[in-house]
Amino acid sequence: MIAKLTILPLCTSLLLLLGASTANAQPSEHPIAWYQEHCPFPLPTVVRPIIPQRDFLLSDYGATGDGKTLNTAAFQKAIEACSTAGGGRVVVPAGRWMTEPITLRSRVGLHLEAGAQVLFTKGKSVAPPINGRDLEDIAITGQGIFDGAGETWRPVKKSKQTEQQWQALLKSGGILSSDGQIWWPSQESMDNDRLRPYMVSLINCKRVLIQGVTLRNSPKFVFCPNNCTDLTLDRANIYNDWWAQNGDGIDISACKNVVVYRCTVNAGDDGICMKSSGARPGGPALENVLVAECTVYRAHGGFVVGSNTDGGMQHVFVSNCQFSGTDVGLRFKSNKGRGGLVKDIFIQDIVMKDIVREAVLFDTYYEDVPAGSVKDPNKAAPTDKIPEFRDFHISRIDCAGAQTAISITGLPEQAVNNISFDDVKITSKKGLVATQARAITLRGVQLNTTEKPVIRADNTAEIKTL
Repeated sequence: MIAKLTILPLCTSLLLLLGASTANAQPSEHPIAWYQEHCPFPLPTVVRPIIPQRDFLLSDYGATGDGKTLNTAAFQKAIEACSTAGGGRVVVPAGRWMTEPITLRSRVGLHLEAGAQVLFTKGKSVAPPINGRDLEDIAITGQGIFDGAGETWRPVKKSKQTEQQWQALLKSGGILSSDGQIWWPSQESMDNDRLRPYMVSLINCKRVLIQGVTLRNSPKFVFCPNNCTDLTLDRANIYNDWWAQNGDGIDISACKNVVVYRCTVNAGDDGICMKSSGARPGGPALENVLVAECTVYRAHGGFVVGSNTDGGMQHVFVSNCQFSGTDVGLRFKSNKGRGGLVKDIFIQDIVMKDIVREAVLFDTYYEDVPAGSVKDPNKAAPTDKIPEFRDFHISRIDCAGAQTAISITGLPEQAVNNISFDDVKITSKKGLVATQARAITLRGVQLNTTEKPVIRADNTAEIKTL
């Protein structure tokens, strides 16, 4: 039955779809090949880089790991020697190695041994601490830590601090906004806020591996590849404090053939996010992505699409992930002026708990405002690049605790379309809220809510229950 409704009659039971099966999503472990075999669309094998088996020890090039000596020249010499020899690994031994930004080279791997910490200098360069452009066969591996010194760049909102934390910030110095609600580490960081660099920026690279390492404390987004092909993140740890402004964890932008596997993320903004800017004549800018067995703690969203989607996306498979304490679990957002077609997104076997707002959110009215800015009510809305979300398949979801189970907000000129929910169980305050939503199918869905009615939808929402 298809129903267009303003509000459903009051349900005496909080079980939506009586007699349907319940969600049974359970964490499990499988190798990457298993997910490739069970992917609902043909997923190309993601090719890993070929790094020659030659090692170049950083300490052999004049580096000192005392946490004080500046080792920029030593990193440059070691990477250059490795590249000149035809490639290999630059090995960073245990110690605390201070350096300015590192530029990678093709066929060079940067390997951190256990106990190694690479500490980037504080607020001295707008270049990304780790960067590379137009490279092939690059890797960042090992058990060590990269620290991006982000605390010397990022603003902090008073609303995201305890009173004790806020007072400690004020005592440390820095600059306050005119309303006293935002703190910057310095006048320079306030004036150059829009120049804050990503921590790892890779542009137009092929065959990239990030494995085992911890990337933390970024000035802005932690890991942000753009227009890369054959990209693998394997057991990486991505960390920003939850109050880190614009502190996204993993932002995959306009990339193809991507695996994000068994990564752990804590972020000040979105956790694992898909972005896509710049339309391509040959199809969507982002496609063929696998995200499996990842855990996201504090973040604005666990798995996220948007807000930039104008390059188009298709064929994304998310499986066996856990989100704990994120603001939103599954977050799909865009708006006019930044939107494009996003389709064929498959999400299954997701376990969530203690979600602050929505377990599942579709929002094409999204508007992002930088710290210290306010929305301009007189600003004309763009009329181009209209976001279109369609053909999403969401199944076997189990969420223990959220403010709202499912929220869907489309546009009058482009409804959120053809979204299926199968075998979903969510415990929340509110149930399903929908407007400008078409062909929304609920099959085996349990929404255990404290507020009734379970479904609140206006006459622009088309919801089918099976």
